[in-house]
Amino acid sequence: MGERMFIEGNVAIGCGAGTADCKAFFGYPITPQNEVTEWFAREFPRMGRVFVQSQSELGSINMLYGAAATGLRAMTSSSSPGWSLMQETVSDLANAELPCVIVNVQRGGPGGGPIRHAQQDYFQCTRGGGHGDYRNIVLVPASSQECCDLTQLAFYLADKYRNPVIVMSDAIIGRLRETVEVEKKEFGPLPDKDWGVSGKGQHGDGKRRVVDHSGDLFGRYASYHDLLYSLNEKIKRMQSDELRYEEYKTEDAELILVAYGYSARVAKEAVNLSRNEGIRAGLLRLITAWPFPYEVIKQKASLGSDFLAVEDSLGQMVEDVKIAVEGKSNVGLVSILDRHLPTDGGMILPDRVLARIKEMHRV
Repeated sequence: MGERMFIEGNVAIGCGAGTADCKAFFGYPITPQNEVTEWFAREFPRMGRVFVQSQSELGSINMLYGAAATGLRAMTSSSSPGWSLMQETVSDLANAELPCVIVNVQRGGPGGGPIRHAQQDYFQCTRGGGHGDYRNIVLVPASSQECCDLTQLAFYLADKYRNPVIVMSDAIIGRLRETVEVEKKEFGPLPDKDWGVSGKGQHGDGKRRVVDHSGDLFGRYASYHDLLYSLNEKIKRMQSDELRYEEYKTEDAELILVAYGYSARVAKEAVNLSRNEGIRAGLLRLITAWPFPYEVIKQKASLGSDFLAVEDSLGQMVEDVKIAVEGKSNVGLVSILDRHLPTDGGMILPDRVLARIKEMHRV
């Protein structure tokens, strides 16, 4: 039994990282993730761990590169504009195969945009974001409890694959205060980190280690082709082994909603409302935005289900749903344009989702 706490999602991320034995955090203030940075600024010095407020998001991500290169568990967090600034080094981290965790608490855009909630970073997080061929596992919590638990999982997966892992939250989940059970999660054994740049004396062979993001130049791989082959095999393993999702009332569903984060909680209530009116709706909730459940959706489409993407954007995740159904099912969208208010304080509510369910049910 862990410690029960009444905390918001942003704080739960810190609790999860501390419990996962994260040793260093580098961050720069940006709304709406400031509570994450605040937690580390307050708690890590007390724990004898490293907290650095950097000069910018560029500083944060490059400090993270340095810490990850030593083999220590380390992380940073930001929000959408800051996440954009980090992309070159995220690409470098993937090439150098450095395990680390990066939290993105999404806000509105494009550009500076509003500082409140949105879900407009799906493409950027699931497609890599920087240049070159690479993918990062993207975990998408839908509760404060999952903010804690999935942050712990993120560190495990980062070490397992020697790859950055993204926790993509949103401002509503980040600011949502709920009861959280903070306890250490065990996920299984991990490979050692003999590759870490920790000094010759720390290695049994007495040899220094080199970390770089040009894997074919310093002997890590024999050629550029070998580097890309290895990265491709890693991507395949992540796709096959790390897909996570949750189904709710999908067994007999004529219409399946697909959603993540706060929108998934809204969609679940809309499913309950539609069931009360005799409409057989269900929910497929993403726990990983990447890998994406293409085969799951494809199979359900072959059985006759239609789909409704619910996301607080103009429509990004819906593209993956359309790819999955291969033209065999209707695919609808509840988007940021369906918010209950036309301001940045508006949000998608169950009644708007229910109205779209009814429209698709009548077709």
